Amino acid sequence: MTKEELKTKIISAISLGCDKNRVDLEKMLGMLKEYGFTITDEVENADIVIVNTCAFIEPAQKEAIMNIIYVEDLKKRGQIEKVIVSGCLPERNYDEICENFPLIDKFMHLRENQNIISIIEDLYGVANSKPIKTIRRVITNSPSYAYLKISDGCSNACSYCTIPRIRGRYRSYPIEDLVQEAKMLVQGGAKEIVLVAQDITRYGEDLYDENCLIKLCDKLSKIKDLQWIRLHYLYPEKLDDTLLDYIAKNDKICKYIDLPLQHIDNDILVSMRRKLDEYATRKLVKKVKEEYPSLAFRTTFIVGYPGETRAKFKKLYDFVKESKFDYAGFFPYSREAGTASYYMKNQISSFTKRRRLKKLQKLQNSIVSSLAREKIGQVITVLVDSFESDSGEFIAHSQNLSPSVDFGVRFVDNGNIKCQTFVNVKITDFDGSYFKGEIE
Repeated sequence: MTKEELKTKIISAISLGCDKNRVDLEKMLGMLKEYGFTITDEVENADIVIVNTCAFIEPAQKEAIMNIIYVEDLKKRGQIEKVIVSGCLPERNYDEICENFPLIDKFMHLRENQNIISIIEDLYGVANSKPIKTIRRVITNSPSYAYLKISDGCSNACSYCTIPRIRGRYRSYPIEDLVQEAKMLVQGGAKEIVLVAQDITRYGEDLYDENCLIKLCDKLSKIKDLQWIRLHYLYPEKLDDTLLDYIAKNDKICKYIDLPLQHIDNDILVSMRRKLDEYATRKLVKKVKEEYPSLAFRTTFIVGYPGETRAKFKKLYDFVKESKFDYAGFFPYSREAGTASYYMKNQISSFTKRRRLKKLQKLQNSIVSSLAREKIGQVITVLVDSFESDSGEFIAHSQNLSPSVDFGVRFVDNGNIKCQTFVNVKITDFDGSYFKGEIE
């Protein structure tokens, strides 16, 4: 096969897992498009399919394996020619999955992402091309916003987490590279950049021997036509007065924090190897709620961690009840081999975890509904993400609503609305999943 014949192949991809994983895939798709391949959303109509996997917890691994089986079956039936599996799953269970899925053409290590073109050339017996230096990512979400991955790996060593073993230690990307990437994303139409990493609040400490998150945000804030910058995955111990003041005062920084707290009981926080104890966590939450009321507060908690007694769970329940977080996610503890918590005694039964999870979700739904009703009648600025032809409604998000994470805003077209633009919407209702609004 010649190189020109290879370029006629159609490539599709299945994206699984977090937004950081999504960025990795978008960069690979960008290289493939630059090479000359056609990219399609329709897996069944592709010649080559990439399954970009997550393996953070057991349910993610199961989802990844189900998708691999699905694509493998398409190959058996002759609908597709080659299957490549990338992402975290090969990094975590390389030998096992290679043995279990012999029809997969290539299981990629994370370090091989930049070699995706030569990998495909090898699969078809084509001489390797020179590496592509400058690429434009293929955005796989709404084009109104894009994720900017500012680091990889993690050095926090939380007792329940597999990320350090999969992704390695924390590694910041150079500021100049990130600014250049952000400029290209904005040139492509993105009005909002979402900074993502396992922990963005440690940005630069490994690379520049000082924390450079604010310095990076200052550089990004100067990009013309970039309107919003959103900060995801701040860690509690690094959210100090300086950063809070910066978020509140910089007009381009979304008034929104995503701060995973994971629990409130001190014994569990210590066992989790979290850096803030119960007293410091409560103090931080109180500070944010009272001194920075304009900031929407999102957090996450783990339910059913080893040793979570009824009393410890009640403490968590009461904390959520009194704190009234704008948004909160709850996840049942997943016992992952190789983590410190895997070997701990007093593991909680699946039944108990599900029951506690349901109880917390019901509580948070009640809190959210109450807070949402208070917003009815308010006029907010939203960024228009997409249009649904079936319903005739646009879907948008605001500074206080993170896209694809929190509730969206739905409103009917008045004849002048376009995607990737900002409009003012008056909130008229909340249905439990979306805010309803009308153009002002």
